[in-house]
Amino acid sequence: MLTITRNLFFAAIAAASTLAAADPFIGTWKMNPAKSKYNPGPAPKSATMTYTQDGEWIVGKNDTVAADGKSTSVTNRYKRDGHEYPFKAASGDAGTILVRSIDTNTAEANVKVGKSSLTLHTVIAKDGKSFTRTTRGTDAEGKQVDNTMLFENK
Repeated sequence: MLTITRNLFFAAIAAASTLAAADPFIGTWKMNPAKSKYNPGPAPKSATMTYTQDGEWIVGKNDTVAADGKSTSVTNRYKRDGHEYPFKAASGDAGTILVRSIDTNTAEANVKVGKSSLTLHTVIAKDGKSFTRTTRGTDAEGKQVDNTMLFENK
């Protein structure tokens, strides 16, 4: 009986590991500035996104070096269930994020912080080695935002 219980335990762990590994968003992604476009600019010098999973929660950490050399790091937690969750912007301002899965390789997020309202559409490439994120909406100053960023799996 002990052997059967132990085997079931290891099978459950293997299944859970396989399910977690199957999420193509999980991992560390580095922005390729040469293949990214920012309007309005300037683009950051670098940006690294790290996504991990904590049960049903996605934990997203964003480490950025702005064009002026200022570094920021911010971590947010959310679920891809279409509900709003608290969001902390790199500026330190608080807002909300709502994320929903479109399909296995596509997600869309709505981020609202103060006067800023942005929609982020993220698509993982079929080979899983990169993702493209388009960000559209208005920034905190009321300016139109239309960015396309390419992130590569680190």
